[in-house]
Parts: sequence; C-alpha cells; structure tokens
Amino acid sequence: MADLKGINLAMQTPFNDNGSINFGVYEELIDRYVDAGVHGLVLGAGTGQHPYLTEDECNKLYEIGAKRIAARCKVICQTSALNMDEVIRRSKHAESVGADALMILPPYFEGPSEDDGLFEFYREIDAAIGIDIVGYNIPQATGISVSTDLLKRLVELKNFNYIKDSAGDLTTHQEYLRVTQGVLNGADTTTVYALMAGTKGVIWGGANYMPHEAVKLYELVTQKKYSEALELWHRMLPSLLVIWRTKYTPSVLRASQLRGYGTGKVRRPLQKLNDQEDKELQRALEPLKV
Repeated sequence: MADLKGINLAMQTPFNDNGSINFGVYEELIDRYVDAGVHGLVLGAGTGQHPYLTEDECNKLYEIGAKRIAARCKVICQTSALNMDEVIRRSKHAESVGADALMILPPYFEGPSEDDGLFEFYREIDAAIGIDIVGYNIPQATGISVSTDLLKRLVELKNFNYIKDSAGDLTTHQEYLRVTQGVLNGADTTTVYALMAGTKGVIWGGANYMPHEAVKLYELVTQKKYSEALELWHRMLPSLLVIWRTKYTPSVLRASQLRGYGTGKVRRPLQKLNDQEDKELQRALEPLKV
C-alpha cells in the first residue's frame, strides 16, 4: 500500500495558445512542485482538465511525468473513463509506467448509481490491477455519493485503499474516517479542518498556485501548531473561497499564472475568466503576498 500522506497536488496541464500541451512547462512545473516539498503529484487530475484530454495525451502525461518525478514524490494518475474497458486499459498503462496509485471516478453519466453497481465497477478494476485505487466522492460533479456503507465494502477489496472526498461535507468526511484511515480530502475550503480531524493526506487543486503554503499548512497541523496553521489558513482562504464558488479550473490556472506557475490557459470548452472574475480573484490573492 502506497503512503499517500501529505500534500498530493492535483496538477495542472499547461497548454499553448493553440490548445496543445506544453510538455516543457509541464516538466518545469513538476520540478518546482517537487522542490516545494509536495508529497505527491496527481497527473491527469480534474484540475489538469482530464475530461478534455485524449487517452493518448493522458498516457503521455503519465509517461513523461513519472519519469521526471523519478520517485522524488508519489505518482497518482487519474484513469477515469466512461467505457469500462478504457478505464482498465488506462489503469494498466499508468501502472506500467510507474504510478503508485490510480484515481478513478465512479461510473458517472447514467451509469449505475446504486451501491451494488458501484461496488461491482470497482471490484472489476481491482481485479485487473496491482496498485492502490483512490475512489472519488464528488457528488456535485457526478451525481453519485459514495455512502459510508458502500465504503465499508470497498475497503475490503485488495487494492481499494483510499477515497478522495471532494464533497465538502465534514460530517460525511468524519464518518469516512471511522471506516478507514485512507481518506484524502479534496474539498479546498475544508482542508485545514479535515487535517485537524485526522485526515492524513489531501488531493488539492488549489495547491497549484500556492505549493509552499500548502506544504507549510500540512507541516503546522502535523506538528499540532494549530494557531499558526489557522493564521496561515486565513491568508489562503480568500482565494480558495473564490475558486470554489466560481469557475474552478480556470480560476486555479489563472491564479497559478499570476503567481508564476504555468501558462494560465484552458482547453475548450472551458472558458477563461471574464474581467470582473479576474479582478475578484486578484483581490483574493492579495493576502498571500504577506
């Protein structure tokens, strides 16, 4: 079982003006994030615009990324897809190039939503691979909530050792923690409280534009320096509230660009921020300059 404690940064995918991936910037970002002290990088994350990447592009991100990371931190690859055979194919490829774990959405968009169907989906993937599976609870995007009862069944599978919880409901999050220690927080605005509640790791999109602060926050909480952690958190929170309540990925990419990380470009059909949204984001980033 891979140890996914700490800050697992849900990494952006940098694009050129024509919509192609800028692999040069991608490798530079990997080095900068690793140097910042992150404990893992999630390649092909939602923040990396996974739904708008082809399978070949994802595979190339995994290949280049795992090689560049070179075991300096954990490698988590998102291998989600709507087609079952494609999920397994993507997963096997990511495993073959050195992934430590796979992040996989439940079968969203009119797939099975009842517990038995969701369990069978993950059971089939579990039987096909040999590394950790990170399930994914993000009902606001998928329309599917992973119940506590389902989680109890899933963690009995050989490789289903983690669940990323992006719902933002701290009650459910703490119920998950009573089932398994393999809970990873994915809701930006609850990060510090999830860590204080005992969550050992996070998968964090907002860390793209503040990797040093994210790592410092984790260190302060693990050292039980809660007052200092909350002081830092209150400087991070304004921008996190903005990205969480507006256009998430475009906001993260723009914030990253403003702070010197990446190109800030989105791939269609995503749209960049309008002028008002951009100004609001820039104001919210001001506390991080202290």
